[in-house]
Amino acid sequence: MRTVLVTGPGGAGRTTVAAATALASARDGRRTLLVSADAVPAFPAGAEPVEVAERLDCARVDSAAHFRGELLELQARASGVLDLLGANRLDGEELTELPGSAQLAVLHTLRRAVEGDWAERGYDVLVVDLPPLADALALLALPEQLRRYLRRLLPRERQAARALRPVLAQLAGVPMPAQWLYEAAARKDAELAAVQALIEDGATTVRLAAEPGQAGQEALRSARTGLALHGLRVDSLVATRVLPRHSTDPWFADLAARQEKCLDHWHQEWAPATSVRETAHLGREPRTAEDLALLAESCAPDDRAAGHAGDPWWTEDAGDGVIAWCLPLPGAVKEDLKLVRRGDELLLTAGPFHRIVRLESALRRCTVSGAALTDGILRVRFTPDPALWPRTS
Repeated sequence: MRTVLVTGPGGAGRTTVAAATALASARDGRRTLLVSADAVPAFPAGAEPVEVAERLDCARVDSAAHFRGELLELQARASGVLDLLGANRLDGEELTELPGSAQLAVLHTLRRAVEGDWAERGYDVLVVDLPPLADALALLALPEQLRRYLRRLLPRERQAARALRPVLAQLAGVPMPAQWLYEAAARKDAELAAVQALIEDGATTVRLAAEPGQAGQEALRSARTGLALHGLRVDSLVATRVLPRHSTDPWFADLAARQEKCLDHWHQEWAPATSVRETAHLGREPRTAEDLALLAESCAPDDRAAGHAGDPWWTEDAGDGVIAWCLPLPGAVKEDLKLVRRGDELLLTAGPFHRIVRLESALRRCTVSGAALTDGILRVRFTPDPALWPRTS
């Protein structure tokens, strides 16, 4: 399934671009699902996919309902411990959604589209309207981070001791952690793994929507590094609300000229690897299906950027037995980079973005001997540790 993840600076029209992208995909003959946490103009939507046009369904993420359902299920599973503590049960009607629940609801919705009940509908294309850029990057990194936390807090190898828990509980007189805790962790890990696989799949790309101007340019400059750090591929940059050029009105012409200058910069910075598209300013906010149809002509999914699964990082021989691990980080600044080796992991920081990467088998038997940022590529040098590499005598 082809997946297009749409995001951009707040207020740049990313929801409109997502809707236009989905409409263009459906008109191209592909069965398409549009998922959004926000209301989509001209498209009625509920918690379940609703047909809004030929070959196009739309579903809206209901984070409040997801939060209530998850918390009530956890309460039911932990009933023994809660009864021991004398806790008062919570009713669904009194539960108020907490910060952070919206991100988990989006991940749950993506899992349904990948391997849940929605997957059975046979969609060819999934278009996801993500939150604004900074929140979207944090959301896309969440499955990998949460799975790491689960492995650290509830290691699978400790499940072997579960046969002793009834005996220990009887001796201590206090219920020990029940098997349901490990089973729940395993279920969550499987769900997160499905979403992580979707994000890392070669048929998944990111589409950026930004209004040409100083604010959009600064937001994209920072986000470009974060996207690369997490191995996310950008298929296109959609410039929104582009004004007509060559106006006779001086004030209007000045605005158009500033937009054109920004667009020229985007073409130089992003092309040819990423296509830069333009959607015209309609003179009004897009509200109807006809408005979206006008914008859809510039928003058809670009399949050329898809097809390269996994992180676009590689290793190369740096001479004298040294291995260089190469990480493309366009837009990164040397002063904002930080690397820390901890066991089998490498902690990477690029400005406000962080990622913890598990090293490949060969690199785990090496020591980090240096790093350098050249032409937007960070090369981390690994020198084989003689104590860990077999001798070839």
